[in-house]
Amino acid sequence: MKKTFFAASFALLLGVLLSLAPLAASAQCVMCKTQVESARQERDDYDVAGLNKGIVYMMTVPYILMGAVGYFWYRRTHPKPAKK
Repeated sequence: MKKTFFAASFALLLGVLLSLAPLAASAQCVMCKTQVESARQERDDYDVAGLNKGIVYMMTVPYILMGAVGYFWYRRTHPKPAKK
């Protein structure tokens, strides 16, 4: 029971930390940053927040899919023990 509680607590803590990480991350690659800077020089009111959010969104989808596949693979290969 303790092992399950600690594993669930660790998973919850890790999930919270990973969900807060994109808020502080500037997810622009070098090419995106160059494009944004050139667009910003052309227009003064150019907002880069949407670009950063789009990049973070595209970055998180593969991790969510890999996590779901891993979870279902684990559940399929490790059946629940029979109740006594």
